[in-house]
Amino acid sequence: MDETETPGVALDAAPEAAPAGAPEVAPERQPELPPFVTATKPATDIRTRIQEAGGLSLDRLPMLSVVFDRLATACSDAAKHLAASTTFYSLSGVESGRFGEFLDAYDANAVVGIFQAPEWDGHVLVGLDRDFLYTMVEVLFGSDGAEPPVEDERTFSAIELRIAQMVFEQVGKALESSFGLVSQTAFRLERMETRMEFAVIGRRSNKAVQAKFLLQALNRGGEMFLIIPQTVLNPLRPALGKVLTGESAARDPRWAEQIAAEVQKTTVRLRAVLEERHLTLGEIAGLKVGQVLTLDATPATRIKLEGNDRPLFWCRAGQSQGSYVLRVEESINPEKEGGHGLLG
Repeated sequence: MDETETPGVALDAAPEAAPAGAPEVAPERQPELPPFVTATKPATDIRTRIQEAGGLSLDRLPMLSVVFDRLATACSDAAKHLAASTTFYSLSGVESGRFGEFLDAYDANAVVGIFQAPEWDGHVLVGLDRDFLYTMVEVLFGSDGAEPPVEDERTFSAIELRIAQMVFEQVGKALESSFGLVSQTAFRLERMETRMEFAVIGRRSNKAVQAKFLLQALNRGGEMFLIIPQTVLNPLRPALGKVLTGESAARDPRWAEQIAAEVQKTTVRLRAVLEERHLTLGEIAGLKVGQVLTLDATPATRIKLEGNDRPLFWCRAGQSQGSYVLRVEESINPEKEGGHGLLG
């Protein structure tokens, strides 16, 4: 082979020496791409990464607050089956920030549960602070709240950790039902941690969303927190950005059924009006005992059925088993009738 052949670019071999007197030529280099752009990534992936770098705007994710409200309601319902004392969860706030900063606020003061969401290919973190666990212990063991709250910075006992695990299992089911509005996935409890440095589901500098929930029971309470990495929420942005007009943020089906049942039991007084006549004050003053008032109504005249001075139905009078009865013929539309007078 001719040794004067044009040289190529060698990746592993040392560069050949240039002939004497020839100018030095810098080796060819491929143009460098920005760190978030690769030659094989489509444009949609680039846009996604730019969105991730910009962070989440909670105002553009209205369904996220709806999901968290449903989570608080579901946790309250689950707690009703554990103890006779009233236990109530409420959403106290939602914020975005750095994952590590959220965890540092609970260092040595909380138990966290790491949940895997298989369909999302990610993890979420649920934490219970010390006051939450102490309150839950008293609720489950029948305390009446007469004693002052426990203030002890000791390590968590085996019983407290077992109760934490039970709460996490209930929260996992509540998460599954709450997020069912936007995406179906299971939440599996992988492990529990009491040291925040071991509660790792991503880099500490990664962005995340944190929701805080207050527990109220026995005139005391505690805090539960949920941390979701931004990388987990990014694929859910389209669904979280929609508003379901028919969905109530904190609807309790059992409470709605109870209200409907009680309303249906309400007693309503009805009045059947055969005829109305307008008299002057002088005519009314001249009425005497035994005086007969002549009515224009006939047996074929329709009778107006009223409730709370509001016209409801037109009826026909009749008799059944020795009593007067009314047969409803049609409903009354006050706007069409143009008044309360008889048209019958």
